[in-house]
Amino acid sequence: MRVAAERGVPQKERQEVSASQATLAPAVQGEPSAAPGASGDPVREGGDDVAVPGSALGKAAARPAGRAAPAKAAASKSALANLTDWDAARIFLEVVRAGSFRSAAERLTLSINAVRRRIDDFERQIGATLFTRDVHGARLTDEGALVVSAVERMEAASFELLRAGDGLASAASGEVRVAVTEGLGTFWLAPRLVEFQQSFPNVMVDLYCAMRSADVSRHEADVAIHLSRPAALDVKLVRLGRMHLMCFASEKYLEAYGVPKSIEELVKHRLVLQVADEAAANAAFATIFPGYEQRDLIAMTTNVSSANYWAVAHGAGIGVFPTYASALGGKIIPLEIDLKWSYDIWLSYHATTGRIPRVRHMIDWLVEAFNPGKYPWFKDEFIHPQQLKTVYMGEPLTHLFGGFPTEGR
Repeated sequence: MRVAAERGVPQKERQEVSASQATLAPAVQGEPSAAPGASGDPVREGGDDVAVPGSALGKAAARPAGRAAPAKAAASKSALANLTDWDAARIFLEVVRAGSFRSAAERLTLSINAVRRRIDDFERQIGATLFTRDVHGARLTDEGALVVSAVERMEAASFELLRAGDGLASAASGEVRVAVTEGLGTFWLAPRLVEFQQSFPNVMVDLYCAMRSADVSRHEADVAIHLSRPAALDVKLVRLGRMHLMCFASEKYLEAYGVPKSIEELVKHRLVLQVADEAAANAAFATIFPGYEQRDLIAMTTNVSSANYWAVAHGAGIGVFPTYASALGGKIIPLEIDLKWSYDIWLSYHATTGRIPRVRHMIDWLVEAFNPGKYPWFKDEFIHPQQLKTVYMGEPLTHLFGGFPTEGR
């Protein structure tokens, strides 16, 4: 199935969880990508963790039907037909996707021992050994690979069942979960969600802000906003606009350390780095400063945009922000350094969600919220921060972004 890119409509398919149950966490971490260990090498997390080859999932899907003995296949299918604990099956699938017991436990917010117990229970239920364990870790058996394929089909079927139920909802009411990067969620969407609520007062918005892409095909959100194009094949995509980034520093910092004029001069300064999946900061650092270790230049790292911004605004060092950063309320100044780059902003939702009114309304509102014609900082072409006040004729930018006014401070 090819990816469709259009201007939009949505869906709701998130699994409900009780305190005693675990849901599957996203298998990605910034951009959609292969699970840890996708190269085929075992992943080891340290401690008493066991490693699972991340490529096993793909091998299970690609394994020829004749590879497993017919008797084994029949026995496994029979066991799965009698399976009653699908929560254990989901945990098994998450272990395979996460690449290790430890990673799966973290994503499921369970202890490693609890995950191991559920896998042991699962093996007893289906009457087959799914992993071989030794001092080097754990690997899927042929039976385990067959079970991966079967559980994935059951997962897909359960998602379709949820979509069918959601499609019955005809009123613009209920809950919509929107996943977005932390910076855009905090500084751009949250200040104006009241506009959506005024139009649709019966819709409860769950704004999930994290620097990690959510997978709408796995019901991690109804609608997701990404800084890279999602790779999933069964989702609809809308390109919302483009985010342009450059270096900034506070007046206080520049008074103390001077103003860098080039990339070469940056190595003499203190840098503040946001390390997060969608930010791809580590790769950018290695490209810009070849031969340098991060400890040589970095004064501070953080995992969220808001902490990164306010640290720089109070003089911690030089940071990288979108061109609209000055409008967020901190007294920061764009640096005239030949170091600029951009991210396309993508919106994703499942192909069947257009039948759910509340999510469709949210999609339409989000498309308008990132309208480059109305908000020029989302245009494809770079606009210098000093020009934003002249090209945007609406309300004051600080108020628009929900920042703190700087006048008189």
